Amino acid sequence: MAYNSDYNKNLEQDIIDDTSGHFQRLMVSLAQGNRSESTTVDMAQAQREAKELYDAGEKKWGTDESKFNAILVQRSPAQLRATFDEYSRLCKYTMEQSIKREMSGDLEKGMLAIVKSARDTPAYFAERLYKSMKGLGTDDDTLIRVVVTRCEVDMQLIKQAFQANYKQTLGRFIAGDTSGDYQRILLALIGGKD
Repeated sequence: MAYNSDYNKNLEQDIIDDTSGHFQRLMVSLAQGNRSESTTVDMAQAQREAKELYDAGEKKWGTDESKFNAILVQRSPAQLRATFDEYSRLCKYTMEQSIKREMSGDLEKGMLAIVKSARDTPAYFAERLYKSMKGLGTDDDTLIRVVVTRCEVDMQLIKQAFQANYKQTLGRFIAGDTSGDYQRILLALIGGKD
């Protein structure tokens, strides 16, 4: 693993050392990389797992976070979307609303990130970029991480989602929030101002 060779440390152990509780279990599960890459959706599984999520959360007092972890970390985005749709049929809340009602802190943020990314990956990253630059100051770490990791993957789709959701181009938003060589590099990576 690149992390192990670059830092001469074990990623899973570093996560364990730096986190705790259900959030720690979520991060370790994600780091293990066991998400299905299948594009096939099993509707019976979606219905069954939607009920399991409902039973683990909204239906009872307290939340079985491990059930959310097991399903959200392992299923493909297509399977998760079907499960979320089935969940909304069972429950008066969306998956996002239930997570906000049932969880808090870093665990809530982590679970919501999985749900948002599974629902619409380009819109998720467009939101991350927008939040990294809106208001005073810039979250340079997030801005750089998203641009560099997505520029050769789905940046055109992210730019379209950004334009649709925020009524301006990503390039113009970056140009308004950065300057100099930093700005030129970011704009080159995303394909220009427009």
